Amino acid sequence: GMERAWEHLRPGCGATPRPVTVAVLDTGVDLHHPDLEARLWTNPNEIPGNGIDDDGNGFVDDVHGYDFVSLDGNPQDEDGHGTHCAGTVAAVVGDLHEVQIMPIRFVTGEGGYTSDAILAINYAMAMGAEISSNSWIGGQESEALQAAIRVAQEAGQVFVAAAGNSGADLDVAPQFPCCYEGVLCVAATD
Repeated sequence: GMERAWEHLRPGCGATPRPVTVAVLDTGVDLHHPDLEARLWTNPNEIPGNGIDDDGNGFVDDVHGYDFVSLDGNPQDEDGHGTHCAGTVAAVVGDLHEVQIMPIRFVTGEGGYTSDAILAINYAMAMGAEISSNSWIGGQESEALQAAIRVAQEAGQVFVAAAGNSGADLDVAPQFPCCYEGVLCVAATD
């Protein structure tokens, strides 16, 4: 089933793939990784390194995404987790070069803040990401986080989130953002 459907998206199968941007909201992405560099989303209205918010979106030099930890336009991964997640996206899409990865750093290896997650979600939506990859757990339920996700979904974004690594029954012990309504929650089994 899925393999045949995927083949319809491959070049030369009669379908014309359109560009799709996947925002990776995590610890950032290694902007110089040889397998990812050519797939990085580029903000067409931003001039690199001039210290000016050329596109007027409130973020200076956000050429390849944004860093909500350091509050700058350099979402370079300092932990490796976000790069791993971006690599998974790149591996899944294979030779579909129409898929671009938008790195957004809002957590570190030690954790992060719900307020920064909301900023990251809003940025991804404002910059046109059709899909957001969220391989993080946000702790307790948050009405503000849920509202930000709902707004992104209403704008047409597919919000993909991790179920966590604990093997917990999410009906008994819900994990967020995975358990919010409309979120595509991804899990693995042995």
